[in-house]
Amino acid sequence: MRYTKTAFSFAIAIAFVAGIAVSPLAHHALSDAHAQAAPLAPMMIDLMALKHGDIPATPNPEMNARGLVSTDNATIGIQSGNVAKHTHPKTDEIQYIIEGSGAMWLGGERKEFKAGTLIVIPKGTAHGGTLVTSGPVKAIAIKIPPQARDDVVFLN
Repeated sequence: MRYTKTAFSFAIAIAFVAGIAVSPLAHHALSDAHAQAAPLAPMMIDLMALKHGDIPATPNPEMNARGLVSTDNATIGIQSGNVAKHTHPKTDEIQYIIEGSGAMWLGGERKEFKAGTLIVIPKGTAHGGTLVTSGPVKAIAIKIPPQARDDVVFLN
């Protein structure tokens, strides 16, 4: 019985040490398995000069969007137009309105915005369905983490 306890304790200790030794290797292997964003490059972009028609169209006929910066942890893009009310279950979004005004759904209520408004949209929060007062509405959109293609749920 004493031999079994000693062998068992020794096996646990070896498993613990092996886990510590293998952990960095496994983390490195898993990190390399994900596509990594290109390194950031210094640049300046005149967002005010970009007009709705200069920004690429999306499958949503009312929304144009273009990615500007992409890292492993976040993306920054510019979007112009409107999108139906929706949520992102896995992605936080921050929008900064640089042009236009109106009202949009944010959570369970309509909120007014204008150029200069910062909109914080935690993951799972309903947003969109903009009513434009002046526009088109152009915004910087920051997604944390980068939004997966399937991370959008449209609402009625």
